[in-house]
Amino acid sequence: MIPVMVPMLGEEEAQAAAEAVRSGWVAQGPRVARFEEAFAAAVGAGHGVAVSSCTTALHLALVVHAVGPGDEVIVPSLSFIATANAVRYVGATPVFADVDLAGGNLTVETVDAVRSGATRAVIAVHQGGVPFDTVALRKAAEGWGLALIEDAACAAGSTAYGAPAGAGAAIAAWSFHPRKIITTGEGGMVTLDDAEQAARLRRLREHGMNVSAADRHASSRPVQESYLETAYNYRMTDIQAAVGLVQLSRLPALVAQRRALAARYQELLAGLPGLTAVTDPPYGQSNHQSFWVRVDPEFGAGRDALLDALADAGISARHGIMAAHLEPAYADLAARTAPLPVTERLTRDSLILPLHHRLTGADQERIVTVLRAAAGR
Repeated sequence: MIPVMVPMLGEEEAQAAAEAVRSGWVAQGPRVARFEEAFAAAVGAGHGVAVSSCTTALHLALVVHAVGPGDEVIVPSLSFIATANAVRYVGATPVFADVDLAGGNLTVETVDAVRSGATRAVIAVHQGGVPFDTVALRKAAEGWGLALIEDAACAAGSTAYGAPAGAGAAIAAWSFHPRKIITTGEGGMVTLDDAEQAARLRRLREHGMNVSAADRHASSRPVQESYLETAYNYRMTDIQAAVGLVQLSRLPALVAQRRALAARYQELLAGLPGLTAVTDPPYGQSNHQSFWVRVDPEFGAGRDALLDALADAGISARHGIMAAHLEPAYADLAARTAPLPVTERLTRDSLILPLHHRLTGADQERIVTVLRAAAGR
């Protein structure tokens, strides 16, 4: 079986986790602080705040921007459902916007089409590692007076305008789930440049305490903490951060390998009518966290038929990115959701092909042979 994704975990990660266990400090502590600093530097941000997942990172980003009941937040429907769910966590209403066909991302035009007087923020996703147009959307959000929260769950190692995808973001949320290029098992990060917001985020992830548990334990004298606001337990452990530090050191090589594999896919798929592979936008470069293709009618076989053919050949592939507005959880918003033709086309007609560090050239040829056979070519 050729898997769709395999996390790159080795002996170094195992040793790092074991050292954290042997140290006796397994909760949020010094390794988390080092991981925050290293990750922020890697993505061009002033501060990193480690949390338990990208979902909790998005939640906290909305909290620090004071988004709440009565507010609307524009989000892509074409995203994992956590993007929209985070909006509901703060009592606000998600408003679904359409995306561009080539990259599956929000654009200035698609956001503007659903913007209203109640809009308070936009959550823009770097979809599958393909960066959205950061310059255009950041400038537009500023002109509209809206907070722009960047869902960079899949974007570690992606670039936009010659910089890391998260560089210059007012606030960005990242994921370290095993499906991502680097992983801590579960875990996430908020990155930003604002020092005061970063300090508040650190309090919010730790019950609202004015002094962290790590600082309390490091003190030679008893410390009486205060709880400044109702907050959350969204902490990352030092065991996770130890793994994350090793993973982060692998990121450049992993991204380079994935880009080479993606280029090879594009070569093999060239000249196959009706099958359009994701490509880099003119202003940036994807990390190819996912390699997806769009299956158009002229291909000769439908997306689901392709998935079946791949499975029969021992190849694991996946449906394309979900559309949250079509899920039962958001049926209550159907009457107020604008038409989303590109979103529905992409979620219906796209599939994700295997891409990971163990994938060989022979594997890719085998996969493309199945695709060609399904189309009768």
